[in-house]
Amino acid sequence: MDVLLLLKALILGVVEGLTEFLPISSTGHLILAGDLLDFNDDRGKLFEIAIQSGAILAVVWEYRERILGVARGLGRERPANRFALNLLIAFLPAAVLGLLFKKAIEAYLFQPLSVAAAFIAGAFVILWAERREHAIRVPSVDDMSPLDALKLGLAQALALIPGTSRSGATIIGGLLFGLSRKAATEFSFFLAIPTLIGATVYQLYKERALLSADDIGMWVAGFAAAFVSAFLCVRWLLRFISTHDFTPFAWYRIAFGIVVLVTWHFGWVEWTVAS
Repeated sequence: MDVLLLLKALILGVVEGLTEFLPISSTGHLILAGDLLDFNDDRGKLFEIAIQSGAILAVVWEYRERILGVARGLGRERPANRFALNLLIAFLPAAVLGLLFKKAIEAYLFQPLSVAAAFIAGAFVILWAERREHAIRVPSVDDMSPLDALKLGLAQALALIPGTSRSGATIIGGLLFGLSRKAATEFSFFLAIPTLIGATVYQLYKERALLSADDIGMWVAGFAAAFVSAFLCVRWLLRFISTHDFTPFAWYRIAFGIVVLVTWHFGWVEWTVAS
């Protein structure tokens, strides 16, 4: 195993785990990190998508009792059925739109400059949302209606634009639609499970020719790093939102986006630019 490649896998795994559930865009960070590490070819892009499964496993483990309870109650208990239905409804918009526009998005938006612009634009949305008065209509995930789920699914679909942030779009959308901060955050976690598993399975099947037994070590390292860092991040975020809002993440997004734009403008970093 190439030691340098293993190190890149570990770095990208940590980046994925730390950013997947924060409103700062894991895809955007991975695109930028892949550029810096010179691991942005088709093989690198497939790796970045696949290690999402490590982050998802962290959520599954953290909420294992809840997930098992829903699985046992499907078809027999109304709360379990409603929870599963809400996840399905929220999952569909991004799944359908992703299949329809995936090629166009990858061709024109998977580049550092457009990611930086999305970082900054998303930051102003967060600042605006946090300055509004929050009227809580849905205190917990169990109180959500199918219409609430559809609204959050449409919000998540905005994250098809790299740099927007899947979790950020879902959480901020939840706040705007009347969910409590905890309900919006937790539903974002749960919605990530079918969304990211679906994206990973689809991409692995589509790009199966790129899979090689020689890369097993790289995949294991990236998966493990994503799992550990995501597990720690999820627990930290749940504690953080109990006493804070998301404004600090907005300022981080602005600063990060400006750094990318400045380093590109002065030629300090040779970011990829679509032709």
